[in-house]
Amino acid sequence: MELTRRVWSSIKEDAVMERAASLSYYFLFALFPTLLFLTALLGLLPVPGLWDTLMTYAAQVLPGDAATLVNRTVSEVVRGASGGLLSVGVLAALWGASNGMASIVIALNVAYDIDDVRPWWLRRLIALTLTMAFSVFTLVALLLLVFGERIGEAVATWFGLSQAFAVAWNVLQWPAVGVLVLTGTTLVYHLAPAIRRRWQWFTPGSVFALLAWLATSLGLRIYLKYFGDYNAMYGPLGGVIMLMLWLYLSGIALLAGAEINSVIEHATDLSAAAPYTPPISGGKSVTTSPADR
Repeated sequence: MELTRRVWSSIKEDAVMERAASLSYYFLFALFPTLLFLTALLGLLPVPGLWDTLMTYAAQVLPGDAATLVNRTVSEVVRGASGGLLSVGVLAALWGASNGMASIVIALNVAYDIDDVRPWWLRRLIALTLTMAFSVFTLVALLLLVFGERIGEAVATWFGLSQAFAVAWNVLQWPAVGVLVLTGTTLVYHLAPAIRRRWQWFTPGSVFALLAWLATSLGLRIYLKYFGDYNAMYGPLGGVIMLMLWLYLSGIALLAGAEINSVIEHATDLSAAAPYTPPISGGKSVTTSPADR
């Protein structure tokens, strides 16, 4: 309860809702360059139909009209661009995609109460690195989802393992995808803020961010399917509005996870810095510092 109280107070103090709204604006501009960069990575693999598979999984998370809008827009851009233009435009797409990550860097510094004094080129380099890392994680997760069964069978054949291994592999490929997402989120929480922190594979904030993102995405889909009639209000702009709303909720989940990590780390630092008073013995108590302990 104390953690919840402190996190909620920090969310209000850092204006997380307002910052998530600004993040959704930058996310929208960075979304399509990110997908174009990912499309270029998928094109390096001699496997047909990977993009369609990716959009199939994306449609399970995005609102229906928003998924259709994203798929149609990227398909039109790729179809209208020549091969040379698309290959040269990969760098421009990567730069545009990093703008969304750069906005995350700014928001996370606020969550951790840090003044970022790093040079602009270092902040941009971190944003580019995180963007490429997320793209690689997405690519690996997609390959696990598409070829997980074949990979398990191949490994079982090569090492002479039983069929039970292949069955277990098919079950464990889904947790493996979750681990990739958690690692990517933890990497953002580790590198983006301008503070030296000990690396942890998973943090309470990254776990919360993943679960909150899945819950809000599923809740939004259920609401729109059974209760919401946004087309009656927004008309042809309904898909764009729903995409912006989904990006806004995703930004809240990401920033709330950062606030959880910040509150826990701040409380841990205060606890470590507090003097230690051992039990009273002989009518005297001795206070020692953390260094003495």
